[in-house]
Amino acid sequence: MKHFRAWFALGCIVLSCASAHATSLYNEATFRPLTADNKAFRVGDILTVQVFENSSASTSSDTGTRRKNNVSASLTRPSGTVSTAGLGVNGDFDGGGQTQRANRVLITLSVSVREVLPNGDLRIAGEQMLNVNQEQQRVTLEGRVRPQDVSDGNVVLSTRLADARITYLGEGEVSQRQQRAWWRKLLDWAGM
Repeated sequence: MKHFRAWFALGCIVLSCASAHATSLYNEATFRPLTADNKAFRVGDILTVQVFENSSASTSSDTGTRRKNNVSASLTRPSGTVSTAGLGVNGDFDGGGQTQRANRVLITLSVSVREVLPNGDLRIAGEQMLNVNQEQQRVTLEGRVRPQDVSDGNVVLSTRLADARITYLGEGEVSQRQQRAWWRKLLDWAGM
């Protein structure tokens, strides 16, 4: 009976060990070596983007057209009376225009990784809201960044973003004052 209990206990231990399975503590998707940089690499990680955008554009045009049409006719009668008629049309048009625009945006904002693409690129997006003198300023940023473009300090320049969409909007009284009135837009549309 002693041997039976020992064999029974041993059998229970073997059966319980057979049903348990071991899992590895190593997970390739989330593994970071102790000496690795603190760079964003998975969904939910935070990344700092420095937006340095300068753009300028300039166009000018000159147009000049001239048109002159003359039609004349004369009629002579045997009695010597001459009747003449004439029609003249002149047209001149001179036009020109010039457009110049320069923009500069300097912003540093933190965004989060929204998706890790199959090739390892990170799809990022974020928004920053500021209130300055009762003017609300909103900056939104979306784009795609290669992990190798992220610096050791977890910062990437906006010039290194692919498919970048950077929006800077101001809302408030100053922004409203910079827009044309509805009646001015209507007159411009009508050409007045």
